[in-house]
Amino acid sequence: MPGTGSSAVTRNTLRQQIAEALRDEVLAGRLPAGRHVTVKELAEQYGVSATPVREALVDLSAQGLIDMEHHRGFQVHRFTVEDYRGMVEARTLIVEGIFRRADARGMRVPAPEVLTSVRRRADEAQRASRAGDLDILIGYDLRFWRELGSLVGNPYISDLLDRVRVQSWAFVVPYLRRERDLRGRLWCGHSDLVDAVDRRDAEDAQRLIRSYNEHSLAMVEELTARVGSGEA
Repeated sequence: MPGTGSSAVTRNTLRQQIAEALRDEVLAGRLPAGRHVTVKELAEQYGVSATPVREALVDLSAQGLIDMEHHRGFQVHRFTVEDYRGMVEARTLIVEGIFRRADARGMRVPAPEVLTSVRRRADEAQRASRAGDLDILIGYDLRFWRELGSLVGNPYISDLLDRVRVQSWAFVVPYLRRERDLRGRLWCGHSDLVDAVDRRDAEDAQRLIRSYNEHSLAMVEELTARVGSGEA
C-alpha cells in the first residue's frame, strides 16, 4: 500500500516526540506525582489524534513514570524516599560495575570526538550545577550520563542507567523546587569524572561516583526531613 511505511514512521516519530515532551513535563514538575491525565486531554493539548498519545503514555508507563489505571486513564507515578534509595543503589551498582570491569580489563580511552562530546555535556552540567540552575542541569545531566553510559558499548546497560536516572530526577525535582537557592548545593563533579576517564583512572572514577551518590542521598534525606517537619 503506497504511503503506509511513511505513515507508520510519522506516527512513531510523533509518539516519540509526545513521550519526550511528557517526560520533560514530569521532570520539570509541571506534571506532578499523582496527577491524573487522560488521552483526550493530552491529544487536545498537543493537537494530535489519540493514538500517538496513548502509545506515548504506554511507553512512559514502561519507563516507570506513568501508571495505567483501569478505567480511569493514567496517573503520574508517585516515587517514595525508599524508591529513591533503591535507585541510588541501582545506579551505584551499574556505574561502579562498569568501572570495576574497566579497571580489571584495562580502561579504554574513547575516540577523541566521543570524549569531546561527553566533556561538553559535563562542562555544561557542571556550570548549571554551580549556578543552581535546575532547568538547564537536568537536560545536560541526563545527556552526560547517557553518553557516558554508551561508552560501555552495551545498549542494555546504558538504557537501564538512563531509566534509573530519569526516575531519580522525577522524584527529587519537587523537593529541589522548594529551595530558594541551589547554588553550591548540587553535585558538580561531571568534568572531574570525564578527566578520570580520559586518564584511564578507574579507581578515581569510582571514588567520584561514590561521592556523588553519597551527596545525593544526604541531600534527599535532608530535604524530605524538612518537608516532613513542615520547615519547607
